[in-house]
This record gives sequence, structure tokens and C-alpha cells, in this order.
Amino acid sequence: MTDKVLRWERAWFPPALMSVVSFSFLMIYYLDPSVLSGVSCFVMFICLADYLVPALAPRIFGSNKWTTEQQQRFHEICSNLVKSRRRIVGWWKRLFALKEEKPKMYFMTMLCSLAVVAWIGQQVHNLFLTYLIVSFLLLFPGLNQHGIITKYVGMAKREINKLLKHKEKKNE
Repeated sequence: MTDKVLRWERAWFPPALMSVVSFSFLMIYYLDPSVLSGVSCFVMFICLADYLVPALAPRIFGSNKWTTEQQQRFHEICSNLVKSRRRIVGWWKRLFALKEEKPKMYFMTMLCSLAVVAWIGQQVHNLFLTYLIVSFLLLFPGLNQHGIITKYVGMAKREINKLLKHKEKKNE
């Protein structure tokens, strides 16, 4: 079910997902817990879910047998998780390869990137920044499934290529 919600199989899943996230963050903002209280409540919620889900899941979802279709979907989810992990490790290795091959480029890239992140962190409230990150991470599978990310990344690439070609013509 979680996979269906994250991939937006129904039109009302994204608004429902954002409503739950927004309500959660509004409650955190309103209650303004200390870090220790927030972590404690989060762990209590995880423990409660760990205790209740095995007992309530068969009653809520029924005790139907695991089907071939469900197994296939589970296999797809696992392979997508493995592919995502491999991409992250690949980017990480490229970053360290850049460090080895071009240390000055690595240093300047990291310095500029971290300066921008620090500036954003200074300008935007931590809780709002966390809300944006969590929202994006939860919406990412659906955005990817519906081709929205591919569309806008393609548009950005075309615009960057136009700018680069325009710059090359200007230099000639």
C-alpha cells in the first residue's frame, strides 16, 4: 500500500500525503518540543508501530495469501532500492575520484557548494527546510513515476545547452 501511495496510483494520494506531512510538521511547530522530547516521541511511535502493526495488519488488510503479482511488485521495489543505492555510491565514488584527480576543482566545488548550503541554512528556518526535504523525498517516487522529473530535467538541460551554444557563438 505504501508503494501505491508513493507512486500516486490514485489522484488523491499526493494531497493526502502532503496533508499528513503538513499536519505532522504543524504539530511539531505548535508543540515546539525540545530535541530530546522529539527524539523520544519519535522512538515511542516506532516502538508502538512495531508492536501494533503485526497484530493489526491481518485484521485491517485481511489474511489473504501472498500472490505472484505482489511478489513481482515486491521484487521491483527491492531492485529499485538497490539501483538507488548503487547510484548514490556511484556519485560518492565520482566525488572521491574528483578529489584524487583534480584536488583544486574538488576543493572549490565543495567550498562553493557548502557555502551555498550554509547560506540557505542561515536564511531558512530549520523546521521549514526539513519539511521541504521530507516533502520532496516523499513526493519523489510519484514525480519520477509520472515523468515530471524527467520532463523538467530535460527542459533544464536544453536551456543550459542553449546558453552554452550562445556563449560559444559569442566567443567566436
